[in-house]
Amino acid sequence: MEPPPPQSPRDEHPHTHSHSSTSIPTTGTCCKCGGATTHAPPSQSPTSWPDLSSPPAYRPIRAPALNLPPNNTQAIILTPVPQSQEVPTITPPFHFQIPSKKITSPDDIRKFHDSPTSKNFLGFIVALSESIRGRKISDPCHESATVSNIVFIIENLSLWVDQIPPVQQSSRYGNISYRTWHERLTENAESFMLQFLPKDLKSSTIEIVPYFTDSFGNSSRIDYGTGHETNFAAWLYCLARMGIIKEEDYQAVVARVFVKYLDLMRKLQLVYCLEPAGSHGVWGLDDYHFLPFIFGSSQLIDHKYMKPKSIHNEDILDNFSSEYMYLSCIGFIKKVKKGPFAEHSPLLDDISAVPNWKKVNSGMLKMYKAEVLEKVPIMQHFLFGWLIKWE
Repeated sequence: MEPPPPQSPRDEHPHTHSHSSTSIPTTGTCCKCGGATTHAPPSQSPTSWPDLSSPPAYRPIRAPALNLPPNNTQAIILTPVPQSQEVPTITPPFHFQIPSKKITSPDDIRKFHDSPTSKNFLGFIVALSESIRGRKISDPCHESATVSNIVFIIENLSLWVDQIPPVQQSSRYGNISYRTWHERLTENAESFMLQFLPKDLKSSTIEIVPYFTDSFGNSSRIDYGTGHETNFAAWLYCLARMGIIKEEDYQAVVARVFVKYLDLMRKLQLVYCLEPAGSHGVWGLDDYHFLPFIFGSSQLIDHKYMKPKSIHNEDILDNFSSEYMYLSCIGFIKKVKKGPFAEHSPLLDDISAVPNWKKVNSGMLKMYKAEVLEKVPIMQHFLFGWLIKWE
């Protein structure tokens, strides 16, 4: 005999039809059993749901599960595909400042997305995506001294992981050695920036260092998610705003810098068992990343042989993951998650039925805007200063 389902606080008392005004039915019926009630529906509006999608038309018996499938798919489909934009570079006088958090509510999100800053930042992501379209990771590209410097910095961070092994502990997730690694990152971040900043822009460290240190996870919670990944993109955007990264560097920024960053983050996830920050469970795209799916799908646009359904071919994953980020992501997920792919990654499984990579890429860009840049729990940690303005 199965045990009874766990009771919510509202189920602790005997069920009658003289419900108090804490029940919020919408049609004058009982929200628990569907029977008629002796009271008319209360006039107050339901409790606001700031961090979730719109509530259903009825009040559920139990609190809504965190892993509900996204119900705004149609809204995402109908939104226009974000377009690439040129990043405007700053000119003297410079007013670098310590960046701070500004987003605390859905109203703040709407204000941000109506701003030129938001549109330009997303346009920068699109431009990076277009720079790698139809290209393999190993394809030759222009590599500036700045790009080489950044790659060297990330390789150093990876070496530190080898020097700071995980400690033996009882908890499965969140190895505390990660805090030692992150502390060393924080201590050295400014000197890293000074390696490639020109003399007139060295004062920018006060603004760009916080984006950089927030790009590799949170040392208190020992977690990592799409918000941290977005901070890395914001750091790159700041470098583009200062003219340190130019448009001719974009392909190398993706194929050299971002690929190294992705490798480092996977290493951190495996070695220190970082918790996923704000995971949607099986209804999310991935526990940790989003941008490599955008860049990776762009790489595969118009590929002669590989289609979205090719992710189910193990030979293709084995032979081409080193060249295509999307395949690398799928291969990594299959490595760290057990069970049928359609069960642990139903969204990616559904996407594999899309007819071509161009549609996958445009859908990923729209989804990134809706599921990352428009979510308060993620964007409440985003920083604004002089380079990325709160307008």
